[in-house]
Amino acid sequence: MNFRDQINTEKLPRHVAIIMDGNGRWAKQRGKIRIFGHENGVTAVRDTVEAAAELGVEFITLYAFSTENWNRPKAEVDALMSLLVKSLNKETATLNKNNIKLLAIGDIESLQPDTRRELQKAIANTAQNTRTNLVLALSYSSRWEITKMTRELAQQVAQGTLNPSQITEQTISQHLSTHHIPDPELLIRTSGEQRISNFLLWQIAYSELFFCHKLWPDFGKEDFFRAIVDYQKRERRFGKTSEQISN
Repeated sequence: MNFRDQINTEKLPRHVAIIMDGNGRWAKQRGKIRIFGHENGVTAVRDTVEAAAELGVEFITLYAFSTENWNRPKAEVDALMSLLVKSLNKETATLNKNNIKLLAIGDIESLQPDTRRELQKAIANTAQNTRTNLVLALSYSSRWEITKMTRELAQQVAQGTLNPSQITEQTISQHLSTHHIPDPELLIRTSGEQRISNFLLWQIAYSELFFCHKLWPDFGKEDFFRAIVDYQKRERRFGKTSEQISN
């Protein structure tokens, strides 16, 4: 029996987040430059998003480009931005065919003008789709997001429109990039690395973590299904005891 057949579609996570790691190492193993790995990683993105849509997962967030990635060599950053523009232009028709809506979180204003323009166009062209939401985290990091949120709340306090005693977890969540998205129940990271890399730190407080040893370009639908099966075998207690959950 394959992993797809083992999935209980009545107990799916609403939101799956993925750290797509290993493109550079995948390329290096083949004697190629890093961008070759990113180019081949596009197929893994397509397969994974389609797998999520087939199951009925409502949100899938992909860590596509972090704020720290701007520190990479200029040639690689330029190539990544060019690949993103090309992919957005090419994949919009596929998203519409599969009824998938595109969203984005992060410091979008920091993206190169042509990249930002293609992103906004793809978001507008898929806005009416209702099957699954594909969220791209671009120029994103949790420390950037939390710093931005803190400044916004501090400004409101300084202006007298917010009392510090009124700040709750909900207040904080409402000022994050993901205020319109449920927190992920499952976080997947490829390549065998077991760290979070500044990704959705507030939102994954109670997420289940799944680490896959495959490099991202080798990640396929069955790997995604395997992560879902593993997730469904876990007991999610949120601080309670097993007995409380059972009752």
